[in-house]
Amino acid sequence: MTGTKPPAKQKKAATWVFWLTIGLVLLGCVLAGVLNSDGENAVPAPATDERADTVAILRDSSAAQGICYGWLLTDYWEYGDDAISAGSNLGDGVRVAENPSCPRWVQVTAAIRYVPESSESNDTARVEVTGSPDIGPADLSRMRAGLTRFGLTDDVFIDDPGWAVTRAAVMLPLLAAEAGLAEPVTATPTAGAADPSPLPDAGNDLWRDRWGWLLAAAGILLFAALLITVGVRQRRRQLRGRVPAQRAGAGADARTRETA
Repeated sequence: MTGTKPPAKQKKAATWVFWLTIGLVLLGCVLAGVLNSDGENAVPAPATDERADTVAILRDSSAAQGICYGWLLTDYWEYGDDAISAGSNLGDGVRVAENPSCPRWVQVTAAIRYVPESSESNDTARVEVTGSPDIGPADLSRMRAGLTRFGLTDDVFIDDPGWAVTRAAVMLPLLAAEAGLAEPVTATPTAGAADPSPLPDAGNDLWRDRWGWLLAAAGILLFAALLITVGVRQRRRQLRGRVPAQRAGAGADARTRETA
């Protein structure tokens, strides 16, 4: 009977709600995945106080040894001359490589490569010590090995690249003295002279690393709840339409029996 079916307008409105909800859920999943991936793979830069302290230490060491020292932190996936962080004894953001103010220079360069959690590859760090043409490759290689000896391994650069690259920079004057490139500086910091700045509270890893997918799951649950609600309401309408029809049928049967 026609009374048991929802009107055409209600069907049309329900169809629009259905497809609109699907579209919003899919869009939320895509945006959540993209945003979650970008935050996960971003290479953090050194903190402001770490850069300022490093510049001050390198300035004193450079004045005493006559060699410019600097650092350069890059993202492996970024191409061109862009850097996440660069600095030297000349200041934050000032590079020593090919700088006219630095005829002799040494720089530590770290390129960090982060991969998504779904990838089978591992995060990597490529750390190099480069210098002006008058500094030989053997001396630079010895200085690079010295960073590992002081605990600045590739894993440390991967875990906290900002702190590691600035810490490596303040080790350069000491390593240059060990390589015979300059006289030792009394104020040059040793491996244990400064402790790293405490890291902020990491919080709950579940929310920090997977908030995007949790948001998408919540959207899917809301969508399922909407479908259930619409289905229950339509079922109730059908049941209400059947009750009058059954009563009308029962009355007709009674009249038929009376006539007989």
